[in-house]
Amino acid sequence: MRLLIAALLCSALFVRSATLLLGAPLLQKAAKVAKPQINPLQNDPGASIAGEKLFARECSGCHGEGGKGRGRPHTPVLATDLVRRANPGALFWILRNGSSSHRMPSFSHLPEEQRWQIITFLQNRGLRSMKE
Repeated sequence: MRLLIAALLCSALFVRSATLLLGAPLLQKAAKVAKPQINPLQNDPGASIAGEKLFARECSGCHGEGGKGRGRPHTPVLATDLVRRANPGALFWILRNGSSSHRMPSFSHLPEEQRWQIITFLQNRGLRSMKE
């Protein structure tokens, strides 16, 4: 019985770890095909606040509050150093194109400025949590 419980716990941890790492291959793919870009709103505190509201409306259903995840398969946690340090152009590419393998729709319906606001929120979020 203990062996069964231990095996189930190990399986659950493996699935959780795999879910957390799923974002890495998508970012790597995006980095290869997207042109490097500088986020035009990266130093705009208002953009981060607007991005947080947009994220809550458009993204939190799958990625959880603040990008902390919901434990759903194929849905990576976004509140990570990997996302915070990612090329903004790669994140923009992901928002524009989505990912069928991650069951993520395209957010090309959002104006470019709003997509940059979401990216600003995601990349500045790590800085805020380090100060908290």
